[in-house]
Amino acid sequence: MSRHVSTLNVFFNGQFWTGVFENISDGKLSVYKVTFGTEPKNYEVYEFVLKHYHKFKFSPEIEVSEKTTAKNPKRIQREAKKQIQSTGIGTKSQQALKLQHEQIKTERRIINREQREAEKRRIYEMKQSKRKEKHKGH
Repeated sequence: MSRHVSTLNVFFNGQFWTGVFENISDGKLSVYKVTFGTEPKNYEVYEFVLKHYHKFKFSPEIEVSEKTTAKNPKRIQREAKKQIQSTGIGTKSQQALKLQHEQIKTERRIINREQREAEKRRIYEMKQSKRKEKHKGH
């Protein structure tokens, strides 16, 4: 018996609202991702699916095992939150760019701190030299 399941998950990825269409048929998963931009209303998503579903180019099929038991929605939410926090969102290239960005940020902080300390030392030395100049005349 052939079983076909289609789901649509709409979520905010930090910049845009994104929809992920998943089709599972005969134990094979194919996916299509669409970016909505602003937060779509339910009727807008429904209308989009009706108009554009035949144009979707789903990914190549991947073998998956089907889940038969239903889970508590709150548990699913907690597990999804845990996964996102542990791995982060994005591809490996996006994660590499994020790592590079973090390294540049720490280097910039170190340089700025050194400049601030050098400026403080310079001002302190100027004050000390002025103080000595005042006392030389007596």
